[in-house]
Amino acid sequence: MSRLVKKSPSLCTDLPLDNTVICNKLHLLRQLLKSCFGPTGRLKQVHNNIGGHVVTTSTSSVLLPAISSSQSFVNLIKTSILNHVSRFSDCGLFAAILCLSLIEQANQSGLSGSVAIGLNKHLLGLCTSYLQREDCGCKVKLDFCSSHNLITLASSIISSKPACVLTESEVLHISKLSVQAFLLTVPCNSPGEVRLGQIVSISVEGHPVLNSAVFPGLLVDTPDDLCLDKSENQHSNPLRLVLFSASLAGDLSELGDGKIDVHPGVDTDSQILDQLLELVKQVVKDEVKVFMCQKVIHPVVQQYLKRHGVIVIERLGITLMEPLTQLTGAQPVATLNTTIPAKAYGKVKDLSILQFGSKTMLHLQPPGESSICTMILCHRNETMLSELKVACQKTEHVLRLTLREPSALLGEHEGSHRDRIGPRVLTDGAPSRRGRFLSLSGVCGRSAGARRRGFCDGSDSCSPLDSPCRCHERAGG
Repeated sequence: MSRLVKKSPSLCTDLPLDNTVICNKLHLLRQLLKSCFGPTGRLKQVHNNIGGHVVTTSTSSVLLPAISSSQSFVNLIKTSILNHVSRFSDCGLFAAILCLSLIEQANQSGLSGSVAIGLNKHLLGLCTSYLQREDCGCKVKLDFCSSHNLITLASSIISSKPACVLTESEVLHISKLSVQAFLLTVPCNSPGEVRLGQIVSISVEGHPVLNSAVFPGLLVDTPDDLCLDKSENQHSNPLRLVLFSASLAGDLSELGDGKIDVHPGVDTDSQILDQLLELVKQVVKDEVKVFMCQKVIHPVVQQYLKRHGVIVIERLGITLMEPLTQLTGAQPVATLNTTIPAKAYGKVKDLSILQFGSKTMLHLQPPGESSICTMILCHRNETMLSELKVACQKTEHVLRLTLREPSALLGEHEGSHRDRIGPRVLTDGAPSRRGRFLSLSGVCGRSAGARRRGFCDGSDSCSPLDSPCRCHERAGG
């Protein structure tokens, strides 16, 4: 039996920045993130001290969760940065480096904590007020009548992930697909409140990046032996679909909570199977052509449905349930004890089978306008594919933010933000405090200058304005 150790009480410390150990760990974290940043940023391989899965990335949303620390203050900083990334989906590395640099510089300046906080708040107010002005020279309006700016914005995000290992043509191809998928999620003729759709990403390993594609509708994995009756798709009427969120495996535990009385000599498995068969008989009677379940379907039930010409798809998983309900209008059936109401059935316009590598997928097309689409992402190996999927998800989020604020920050080659915002900080600040402004704002100046030297390449690049610290970077978070 292992030795029991009494749990030590929580420890609250005052002035954590006076602790040399904490300061050294913050400095180490800043150096680690800084080495991932910019055009010469390098990848990091992270694993725990007993082995396990190795994470290869330079993306902040992947790198920071993989790093653990025993210091609560370091974890607090890390959590705040991850919150920034979850809100803006971009610029995580820059925000982290800026945050850690401000802490380090304020600690070295000898200023009291209240004074440093006040100066930082004042500087942030000056920068934010300038960026929100109509005559701000750092931002440009995004024109949704043309896809050029959106593709450029998407390209600036995707090209900043070196672990994706993309050529220029591949970056352009993925950028166009990201914009295409984003536009498909914006409904065209929806009265009242507009609700954006979803992009479902499917990864296909071992195929060229240029094989990636976007399809309107939804693609779901299917068995290899699935065969479609072409005559079903020639009808003008949509095909009826039913969607189950409850398990149809026939297990006693799946019947729900409560007390169950079992009489001696009664075969419970047969009774449950009979109940399932009665349920699917109603489905067949209602002329359902597509039968889908989030969980497992009993083999006898599957055989019965297939014998009556019904397409059976099981093990969908919870992530596909919401897109399916939006696409088909079906209401997930969560119980086996009642008859299925007619309003619970959904509809699909057309069905087809697509083959991508070793994956066989069923393509569901909506009966009318739908804001659900599927993006097939291809790459040469698992690490590159995983990083590409994260990059595309970040791009989708940033493009959605442009609907709320259709503006973007110019890239560094268009004129340094430091050159434009720096004079505003100096002229708007009181002369007696200008020296203190310089000591703390120099962090931003050195960071912007380093990026500026690396990015004067003449390419067009934009950055979303929603993130106050967003600047163009080629290896950012």
